Amino acid sequence: MMKFRFRRQGADPQREKLKQELFAFHKTVEHGFPNQPSALAFDPELRVMAIGTRSGAVKIYGAPGVEFTGLHRDAATVTQMHFLPGQVSLSPPPAPVNPVPPAPPQAGSVLVGLVRQGRLLTLLDDSSLHLWEVVHHGGRARLEEALSFQPPGRPGFDGASGPPSLSRITVVLLVAAGDVAALGTEAGSVFFLDVPTLTLLEQQTLGPDEVLRSVPEDCRCGKALGPVESLQGHPRDPSKILIGYSRGLLVIWNQAAWCADRVFLGSQLESVCWERSGHRLVSSHSDGSYAVWAVDAGDSPTAQPAVAATPYGPFPCKAISKILWRSCASGAPFVIFSGGLPRASCGDRHCVSVLQAETLVALDFTSRVVDFFTVHSARPEDEFDEPQALAVLLEEELVVLDLQAPGWPAVPAPYLAPLHSSAITCSAHVASVPARLWARIVSAGEHQSPQPASSASRWPITGGRNLAQEPSQRGLLLTGHEDGTVRFWDASGVALRPLYKLSTAGLFQTDCEHADGLAQAAEDDWPPFRKVGCFDPYSDDPRLGVQKVALCKYTAQMVVAGTAGQVLVLELSDEPAEQAVGVASVDLLQDREGFTWKGHERLSPRTGLLPWPAGFQPRALVQCLPPAAVTAVTLHAEWGLVAFGTSHGFGLFDYVRRSPVLARCTLHPNDSLAMEGPLSRVKSLKKSLRQSFRRIRKSRVSGKKRVPAAGSKVQEANAQLAEQAGPHDVEVTPVQRRIEPRSADDSLSGVVRCLYFADTFLRDAAHHGPTMWAGTNAGSVFAYALEVPAAAGSEKRPQRAVEAVLGKEVQLMHRAPVVAVAVLDGRGRPLPEPYEASRDLAQAPDMQGGHAVLIASEEQFKVFTLPKVSAKTKFKLTAHEGCRVRKVALATFASVACEDYSETCLACLTNLGDAHVFSVPGLRPQVRYACIRKEDISGIASCVFTRHGQGFYLISPSEFERFSLSARNITEPLCSLDIRWSRDATCASFRPRESPKLSQANGTPGIVLAPQSRDGSPDPVRSKGADTPEPPEATLSPVSLDSATSADTTLDTTGDVTVEDVKDFLGSSEESEKNLRNLAEDEARACAILIK
Repeated sequence: MMKFRFRRQGADPQREKLKQELFAFHKTVEHGFPNQPSALAFDPELRVMAIGTRSGAVKIYGAPGVEFTGLHRDAATVTQMHFLPGQVSLSPPPAPVNPVPPAPPQAGSVLVGLVRQGRLLTLLDDSSLHLWEVVHHGGRARLEEALSFQPPGRPGFDGASGPPSLSRITVVLLVAAGDVAALGTEAGSVFFLDVPTLTLLEQQTLGPDEVLRSVPEDCRCGKALGPVESLQGHPRDPSKILIGYSRGLLVIWNQAAWCADRVFLGSQLESVCWERSGHRLVSSHSDGSYAVWAVDAGDSPTAQPAVAATPYGPFPCKAISKILWRSCASGAPFVIFSGGLPRASCGDRHCVSVLQAETLVALDFTSRVVDFFTVHSARPEDEFDEPQALAVLLEEELVVLDLQAPGWPAVPAPYLAPLHSSAITCSAHVASVPARLWARIVSAGEHQSPQPASSASRWPITGGRNLAQEPSQRGLLLTGHEDGTVRFWDASGVALRPLYKLSTAGLFQTDCEHADGLAQAAEDDWPPFRKVGCFDPYSDDPRLGVQKVALCKYTAQMVVAGTAGQVLVLELSDEPAEQAVGVASVDLLQDREGFTWKGHERLSPRTGLLPWPAGFQPRALVQCLPPAAVTAVTLHAEWGLVAFGTSHGFGLFDYVRRSPVLARCTLHPNDSLAMEGPLSRVKSLKKSLRQSFRRIRKSRVSGKKRVPAAGSKVQEANAQLAEQAGPHDVEVTPVQRRIEPRSADDSLSGVVRCLYFADTFLRDAAHHGPTMWAGTNAGSVFAYALEVPAAAGSEKRPQRAVEAVLGKEVQLMHRAPVVAVAVLDGRGRPLPEPYEASRDLAQAPDMQGGHAVLIASEEQFKVFTLPKVSAKTKFKLTAHEGCRVRKVALATFASVACEDYSETCLACLTNLGDAHVFSVPGLRPQVRYACIRKEDISGIASCVFTRHGQGFYLISPSEFERFSLSARNITEPLCSLDIRWSRDATCASFRPRESPKLSQANGTPGIVLAPQSRDGSPDPVRSKGADTPEPPEATLSPVSLDSATSADTTLDTTGDVTVEDVKDFLGSSEESEKNLRNLAEDEARACAILIK
């Protein structure tokens, strides 16, 4: 038999050009709180803040939308950060090459003499120094590394016999208007560095021996002074610096005279701070005390401070690691310090204390204090500091307090909110939120945390300008958490702003009330603790964890499904209410014998009338039995139906009549693991070993069956044809990999992976109606025809029940898990969302032509015609690419060149971290991008696509990385800083080098934000944000394939990493090598005609 395989045509230039206009991959911005912060800095002139991390990342934040990111070449911990201070210039600064239009000057202000540098000096734990600059190009600004300095000396201590060597740097001080940096070392020496060139000033090194010679004999701390613990510049005299040594010696060093002006002797030192006038200084010590020293008290060495206090004495206390002194015109100064608590009773607390006069408050946090600063007056002519706000950087969050309002309340952060205040368990994105729903959600969030009507309670970090246009459409990011909460985030722009928090714990009986009562009873009046911050990693009950969420943006109804099989239907209300919640149970086992649930118990709901605040209020509670975690959920508000699935089966619930409609068990007789639950530790080792040996036997048997073909002469002829044609003359379909079918008795084969509602043709080609589709882990697809009597709001609805009849059942050949299902209309476009067509919000679907259903499994995509369910087209992803599907969604890709053109495509993320885009319904591969590292299992599991070709995935427990597959819809920082240089600024002679795009410790590439367009001008297309007005085709509202609601995707995150994910990770290297070998063999066998 002869079989011909015709040669493919070459790439179409027109299509390739169109692909470039539709698709482009960008990692744009990181949302959330930086992972593992290690350093903090604040520029009072520019009003921007910088945060460094243990992975070497540098992030600068200003007003909402103003963000800059850089990454050190070496993944070392950032230990210190310092903004170069502004200075006064006698001549106007020169105009930059691409000037940024400055803000209009206010009355009475002089902008000519003020120099704002916008430069940052960072110190890493390897004692290297790096100079960063905010550089403007074409009206945009980006962060670039200009210079770096590595200490020449080897680590060690400075011996008395030789010259001092630059050992490990412990502290950095910028002196002389930022042109010189003083470097304190572990060996007690102070070196001086020229900042513009980052070169060491060899002749100005201050060794410990010189200091000891200037200090009286009775003030010397033995033979060594210890490491330099603190360096502080004199607030009034730039020629003097304050040097603090760890053993307690404080020296005011006069650089002009090169001698010690004043000497103070205290106990073991932790930190030092000047009073604004320079007449006093404050030191904190390891025994929990602080001391105030009078600088103008004479020339003799001072051994006794003017004031000495132990705030939480007399018992032994922890060290006060940092202290600040801020003066006020109204009276007593602010004394702010970290630590100092009683060691025995409060040794495990993380506190920053604020003391003013007789008022002392210990701000109690749930994570370690990294650093803190105050926002106060920085003008030299002002006599007092007048602190406005206190910013505390913690290991898991940033807290800002208003020091001018009574009670010092917390200021809500417009960004840097801790996404992981409770561990994230699922996410979903809702695009193009109606303005009415948006306003109601914002109003409900404002009622949750009312703020005092004070002008000082505004966010104090306001530097820079956001140049991006206001987004025309709003986008919501929903995150489900381990403590049973769902948080709503404004994902329209660069800053991820918290809007509203929904808690489901109040509906169930837990032990949290009793625990809270015991905690309050145990609290004493001293120390005066005050709980601050929202990071709370502890969950009262793991069964409260949210697994799936779905939101209908047109009716303000949503579904929240949890770990213990609870499915909660909620509706948004603008007024608080007191009502009871009806409970219905659905038995998914259908009285099947031989199965016993060994997992956790169901949650006990509260009975009677319950108070509910304004916001989303529960309408019905459905309890799945057995109470296993919900694996899929979808909502159709127009029909008043909600479908849910677990590892045992799926059900359909009519929440208008509050009655179950359908329950179907999907368990296989050997699915014993499905009865143990995610919280059970009782696993069947015998069954696991049995399955492993079965797989080994199957692989051996299949290997023995691979008998070489008898026609060796035919193979030789094919090889000769391939050599004659050559790979450059032909392009053939690559040889597909052999896919082993999965066993029907694999564990967890009954897990429901996706659910979908659609109005389509199922029974015959003449009549269409409501349908429900369910896909399982065993490759089965169940399609039910629904009889919905009337609309959800009709009066006849409560009298008639919804009926469901099984219409079709599809079994995939290889039994690969079904990831998603979607129905395409007669034009090959996805069906609109509920209410979109009936309310003329989207183009009505084509009901004249034949419909088709797209079934996406882990191994392939396949389109079947309806109602016959015959195969139409397919693409075997695993056979061609050697990977498996993890996430899919239908998205609209708008063209950059033509505003009226767009295409609806299938976006896919694989287990190797690659993002693929396929045409619909043809399933032709369009582009492929390396998106996530294949080793990042949690990142791949947490990915969520949006309907406009963007996506989010977790790069750490507290950060979402935002990326875009669209060439048009890109959300990225577009901002600038008002920087003015002096004429003698020597740093302009250097060409800054860009921050390297290397991998951070969490696996994400470091990026330089705010890239410019090719012509150097701001790109108006990219500044439109995430949700630009859609072209005509986009009105069809393509949605994610695992839900027919406006939530683009409901995903499994780090808490739901499956065994398959781990297997993919462990076998990815071997599989990749095998794929490369197969590709090489494919090229070697390339030919025009194959003969068999």
